[in-house]
Formats: sequence, structure tokens, C-alpha cells
Amino acid sequence: MDTPTRLYLIRHGQVSNFSGGTYNGHKDVDITAYGVRQMEAIAARLSGEVLAGVYCSDLIRTQRGADIIAARHDGLVPQSLPALRELDVKLWEGLDADGVEEGFPGAFDAWREQGAEYRIPGGESIRDLAGRVIPALRKILGAHDGENVVLVAHGGVNRVILADAMGLDFDHLYSIEQDYGCMNIIDYLPDHAVIRLVNRRLFDGD
Repeated sequence: MDTPTRLYLIRHGQVSNFSGGTYNGHKDVDITAYGVRQMEAIAARLSGEVLAGVYCSDLIRTQRGADIIAARHDGLVPQSLPALRELDVKLWEGLDADGVEEGFPGAFDAWREQGAEYRIPGGESIRDLAGRVIPALRKILGAHDGENVVLVAHGGVNRVILADAMGLDFDHLYSIEQDYGCMNIIDYLPDHAVIRLVNRRLFDGD
């Protein structure tokens, strides 16, 4: 029997501007003290696992989580990959939903109509996001055949990976919830993937 490659897919912890509903995209924002505790809970859960690698994007909100997880495993150093960044929202960066509607009237209607093909002004479409994330993921999985690997990434990135694993069209991406500090588990076999866990939060305390 083939040994699966297990991916522990994590969304970064709560970000500093979470309460405003801001679109961050490639903007480099840190996580809060609460977000750190979310990552510490995941690190505790994974402390007994044999991990072959820890990966993240090159944005601080994922790097912080990757560092916290890797610190519990001797000799494990996180690898940061720009290809794993969140969806590039460009001209929407720093805006909330009301700000987007005011500055770009009809944008959300166009997004709903065009789905994964809708490209945010100056930025990316979901199809563009998948076009850089999935090849990067394939390289990670190929480097760790039959091993356990952690990826600390972003809401959009995680949704793309989960949709790809389930064979879902990217138009349905936002039917998949990804909370701050959540864990997903995907087992990759030669001809298919098995979703073991989705959007599990390990810390909801004060």
C-alpha cells in the first residue's frame, strides 16, 4: 500500500487589522497576540508528529506561524515561498467591502458573475492565484513523498488547495470556510487526495 504524503494545511492566525474587514492581499500585516496563541495551539497539536518540512509564504503573518510550529522540531527551518502569497488585490488593498464598492462600483457583481476569471483591478483572478499556488504545492509534495509536511498559508491559498484536492471548480472557492488559525489535513496518494479535516480551530479561548 502506498504511504500518503500528508499535508497539514494551516491558515495564519488572526491579523492586526482583522476587525475592519480589510482586504490585505500582499500587504504585510502581523498577527495579534490572539493569533500567536492560535498558532501555539497548532504547534502543540503537531509537536508529536514527525514533520519533514514547514513551508509558508514570504509574508509575516504566515512566517510567524511557521516559526512557532517549526520551533518544536529540532533542526526544522521554515521555507518561505513568494508563490504562496495571498490573492493580489492590488487597488483594493487596505479597503473594506464598503470602500471597494465606493471606489469600484459594481465590482462585487462582476466578481459574482465572472467567478474565478474575475481579475481584481491591477491584481489577480482566482484562476491566476491557482496558477501559481498549485505548481508550488506540487513541488513541495514531490519533495516529501510519503512524509508529513506543514504549509502555513492564507485563506484564498488554502481554498485553492482544498478545491483542487476535491476536484471542485474554482468558481465555488468561497463555499469553503477558512477561519484564522484553522487546520486542514489532506492525504495525497498517487492518483487522488483524501480530505481528513477541514477548518478545525484548535484555540478559541480568551
